[in-house]
Amino acid sequence: MIAGFDLNSPLVCEGIIGDGCGGGRIFFAQERELFVYDPVTQERVSLVEVASNISEISKSACVITLKTESKIYKYDLSALKIIET
Repeated sequence: MIAGFDLNSPLVCEGIIGDGCGGGRIFFAQERELFVYDPVTQERVSLVEVASNISEISKSACVITLKTESKIYKYDLSALKIIET
């Protein structure tokens, strides 16, 4: 566990240092909202809210994939917006 986050949860993923974006930060979902947590500053920031509850998140480079019951969203960390649904 890092800063109280269960990295095995489907609603939590870690930004790997050197992978492109968000290195060292924790990304997590609560209901319909995606957040980022910075363990250095201990700040939590909302990134985006989608139409229905998020059931799983994953990260590859600068893109976070958000899965809901009916849709899959791709959120680009460098653009700070949804790029695909």
